[in-house]
Amino acid sequence: MSEETPTIQLPDPAKLVVSNSPHMRDKPTIDRIMFTVVLAMAPACIAALLFFGLAALKVLVISTVSCVLAEEAWNKMMKRAPTWKDGSAILSGILLGMNFNAGAPWWICVIGGFLAMILGKQLYGGLGYNPFNPVLVARVGLLIGFPGIMTTWDKPELGTLLIDGVTAATPLGLAPGETVLQDMMLGNVGGCLGETSALALLIGGAILIWKKLIKWEVPLAFIGTVFIITGAMHLVNPELYHSPFVHVLSGGLLLGAFFMATDMVTSPMTHKGAWFFGLGCGLITSLIRLFGSYPEGVSFAILFMNALTPLIDRGTIRKPFGYVAPAKGEA
Repeated sequence: MSEETPTIQLPDPAKLVVSNSPHMRDKPTIDRIMFTVVLAMAPACIAALLFFGLAALKVLVISTVSCVLAEEAWNKMMKRAPTWKDGSAILSGILLGMNFNAGAPWWICVIGGFLAMILGKQLYGGLGYNPFNPVLVARVGLLIGFPGIMTTWDKPELGTLLIDGVTAATPLGLAPGETVLQDMMLGNVGGCLGETSALALLIGGAILIWKKLIKWEVPLAFIGTVFIITGAMHLVNPELYHSPFVHVLSGGLLLGAFFMATDMVTSPMTHKGAWFFGLGCGLITSLIRLFGSYPEGVSFAILFMNALTPLIDRGTIRKPFGYVAPAKGEA
């Protein structure tokens, strides 16, 4: 046995990163995360292009360019380095476009980009500091300022390049019994670009869960709560209230549950908190849809729960290992 002192192998300081939890198992970067979410949005975008053609493409392109330019203009004014390469503004632009009708005028897309990037994000300090989802800030702002434009839907025509300008009600705006679940699943219904194909949104949501980019508890609690509450009301009065399947497959529920309520910055950090967050979103959405004057409530519900996220985190965060609460009277 050798009496020589063994050499201690220390980690390379250049590769050793010391930081607070949570610790990542992989090496995800902001741009990698953002563009993976963009990939998950691809099925819904393709469905929108199939049903609304060039009109949908125009809205998506203008919304995305507006978000990128608005953010870079702010960076220029504040003398900051460009940030468009991280993909966050591009993702916000795509999500913003999916919240518009295919016939939305170009200037609405531009105003939406400004509201999302400046009012909803940069005024709070930029990526990671915004307490509310920027896209939903823009959507609600436009809904309040331009309700006629934001609640007018064009009729989808599969395989056409241009929409015909014929308006159609969303499934939630129809009387119970007038909706067809197959049309809602595939996307042959009126509504925003991101409210058409439920199947495409489910595929995108599955990608996000598979890549572990979202907490699956949020969409499960969100969708499940809406299903249970609306299902109970449907059983009480089926002639007045839609089937719970209509509520789940129509409107912005799936888009909001998978792609906006799960935003890493504005949703709870803990898994227990994710359950409370999703349940709250589902409860508020159901109340607005069932008893409010506006048929949709997803955007309002998520923004309201965004405001409660810090309190949810405080109430559900685990105590550090070995923590002992100080005795009464101790400083």
